[in-house]
This record gives sequence, structure tokens and C-alpha cells, in this order.
Amino acid sequence: MNRRIVAGLLGYLTLFCGAAMIPPFILAATVEEGDGAAAFLLSIFLCLAATFELERFGGLQEKDNVGIREGIAITGLGWLLISILGLVPYFAGGYLNLLDSLVESFSGFSGTGATVIEDVEILPRSILLWRSMSNWFGGLGIVVIFMAIMPQFGRGAMFILKAETTGPTKDRQMPRIRDNAKALFSIYVALTVLCAIGYFLCGLEIFAAINHAMTTIATGGFGIYNGTVGEYGNIYLEYCMAFFMVVSSGSFAMYVVACRKGPGVIFRNTEFKTYLMIISVATIVIACDLMVEMFATPEMAIRAAIFHVASLSSTTGFVAHDFDAYPPLSKVFLMMTMFLGGCAGSTAGGLKVARIILLFKFVALIVRQKLHPNLITKVTLSGRPIDEDVVYGAAKFFFAVMVLDVLFAAVMMFDGIDFVNAISVSVSTMASVGPGFGLEGATSTYSLLPSFSKFCACGFMFLSRLEIFTVLALFSSSFWHQSKNW
Repeated sequence: MNRRIVAGLLGYLTLFCGAAMIPPFILAATVEEGDGAAAFLLSIFLCLAATFELERFGGLQEKDNVGIREGIAITGLGWLLISILGLVPYFAGGYLNLLDSLVESFSGFSGTGATVIEDVEILPRSILLWRSMSNWFGGLGIVVIFMAIMPQFGRGAMFILKAETTGPTKDRQMPRIRDNAKALFSIYVALTVLCAIGYFLCGLEIFAAINHAMTTIATGGFGIYNGTVGEYGNIYLEYCMAFFMVVSSGSFAMYVVACRKGPGVIFRNTEFKTYLMIISVATIVIACDLMVEMFATPEMAIRAAIFHVASLSSTTGFVAHDFDAYPPLSKVFLMMTMFLGGCAGSTAGGLKVARIILLFKFVALIVRQKLHPNLITKVTLSGRPIDEDVVYGAAKFFFAVMVLDVLFAAVMMFDGIDFVNAISVSVSTMASVGPGFGLEGATSTYSLLPSFSKFCACGFMFLSRLEIFTVLALFSSSFWHQSKNW
């Protein structure tokens, strides 16, 4: 591993983090009291100090290329460093203690959207903007956005893109990595702008529209009111939000290809069609269940079902009504959509629909090979054959998620949380949803978790956002020592 390259690029990332804090600093300095401005000024200073130290230790040369070890280290350590620096405005401004600031920052950048703040409406707008920005930067990926706007990383930049993007396959739409990152970022920005315009037309003020647009497209779910979407009681807004949450659950790489080859690409994509089928079935079942068990009117049942299926399947976690009070069957279907998540290459969390498709097809292939031992064929996705390594990778990821869900639940049970609540919080956290059922219900926050569980939650949010193995590699002794450059 070349520590000089790692340190140099981490220095650029911390500089990027400091620059991202300038808009909330300006907002705090111009329209708010001085405490908020001072907190952001300190945060920017710490980012600059970190940049200076990292650049003094490392640096980039013209012929440098990022290898697989450097790519993993930059992605993993970069996320960790940015999340730690991101807590400073909360803590320095006196809004949260150190542990809660850490949870809020990790939740923001990981796109989990769970909060420890019981009353967000007392926060200044600068902090609310920073929370939404942390969701937005973390949604597509801090490093992907950084790659789109900063100089070329070299030929090895593909390793960074692979380490941060989600899903079993890492499709590349353009020959140059930076062009690929710029295309993804352009789609991301365009959807955010369209979403903000849509929310404004639905009646939100400009500040609220921008904040909610950022957290919708990032599928993060941070809001600026305690009642989140339910605060508005606006049916048009709920349908608009549901639409953009579903759109954000689709692969952004798919949208890049669609811009070049036409919208037919979207309708031919097997994963996205399967995702739409899953949420359609879940919506119908939940709507019927609400009408039968809670005597809801058809209009209200359909409205609630569409919104919350879109919210939880996209792992955004917006709340329009208290879905924790829904009948058991509705809860089961909501939990299922939460666990599955969106499509590979989207901003949504969860297991990813592509992995489910691959696993089902893999099982079917094994059964066929048992019946026909000489059969030679491959698992396919959207008409393309998938390498065995990718299929086995999906199986390994599924196993890792199961193990970590059980492990985090066990940690919380050890910390005094009962079994049902521990499972609910664990699934919600690992799926990057935020709200769940029971202790961490639709109207609850992570403030109810014991301190040790909060600290562990940060680690599990970090693991889930980088899809586990990128982070676990950092804890391997061979990762750090098997290199002549180390």
C-alpha cells in the first residue's frame, strides 16, 4: 500500500468537506446568531488543519495510480474521517453531546436518516441544512461526488468506484472513470433540482423544498419538522415524494444509459421491473389490510400504502402516518420491503433487488443441474450472463447481512433492549432506513437507545453503507502489511 497516495487523497477529501460547510456557515453568519456561525467556522478550520497535515505527510504525483488497496483505504478511511469531521457543528454549537453528534453525523452520511434529536424544530436553519447536505453527499457517495469535480485519480480510480458503489454488479457506462462519475453526479443533481421544483409546486417554501429534495433523492430521510411529511397533511406532496423516492430507488447507472439510448432501457431492466412489481404487490396488500382491519377509506388506505411502501422500500424513512400502529400483516410487508431495499447502483439501502434475483436464479440453476448433470449454463440478469464470482458474492453478502443483523440485535439485547425491539432496530439500521417498529418506531428516535447501542449503531451504519466487505478489509492484517510500499 502506498500511504503517500492515501494521505494525499484523504487530504483532498477533508478540503472538500470544509468547502461543503461554507453554505451553512454563510446562512448562520447572515441570518442567525453567532454561535452557529462560530461552530461552522471551527469545523472549517479543523477540516483545513486535517488537510494540511495529510498533505504534509502525503501527496500525489503525476504518474500515481490508485491500486485496489489504496482504493479500499481511501473509501473506508475517507468515509470515517468525513463522518467524524461532520459531527463538529452539532457538538461545537452545543446542540448535541459528543456521542449523539457522532450518531447524527454517521446517520446522515450513511443515508440512514435516524436521528437522536427529539425536537428538530428548535434547531437553526444552518444545522438543518447541514443535516440535509450530509444525507445528500452520502447518498450518491462522498468519493463519487469528489471524483466528479476534482482532478483525475489515475487509472486505478476504478477501484475507488467499485469500493463505494452499491450492488452485486459495478457497471461502467463510459470509458473514463471520471466521465462515469460526472455522468452519475449530473443525473443526481438534475433529479434533486426537479424534485425541489416539484415540492415547491406542491406548496413547500423554498428552504423546505430544497432540504427535502436533497434527503429524498439521497434516500436519507432527514426532515426539518418533527412530524416529517405528516406535518404538512398534503396529499399532492405525499404522491410527489413517493414518485421521487421510487425513482431514487432505481439504478443511477441505468438512468445514465437511458439518457444516451432512450427511456426503453428503463422498461427493459429486469431489476427495476422486479422492484416495481414488489412494491406494487406490497401496496395492494397493505391497502386492503388497512381497509379491512382499520376500516380506512379506500382513498386513505391507498394513499398511506403508496407513500410508506415507497418510503421504506427506498429506505428513505419519511413518515406521513404512524405505520407502527398498522395491522401485523401490513407491518410484515413493510418490513420485507425495508429489508429488500432498492436497486443496485441506487442511493437506496437494503439487500438490493438484484441480489435477490441472482439468489433465486442461482437456486433454480442448482435444481436444474441436479436433474440434468451435464447442463452447462449461467445465471442471467437483464439478458446478460453473470459471472459466478458475482453470484457467489451476492450469496456471501446475504450471509454477512444475516450475521450482522443478528450480531447487532444481540449487542442491543445485552444492553437491555428486548428481543423484538432489538431485531426491529437492527434490521432498520442495517437497511439504512432509520425508522422501524417498536422502540425505533415511526414517531421515535435513536435517543431512546442506550449509550453503548448508540456507539455500536455508528459502526453498523458505516458497515451497511459501504456494503460490509470494504470496511471489514480495513481490519485485516494482511491488507495493511502485504506490500513493499508499506
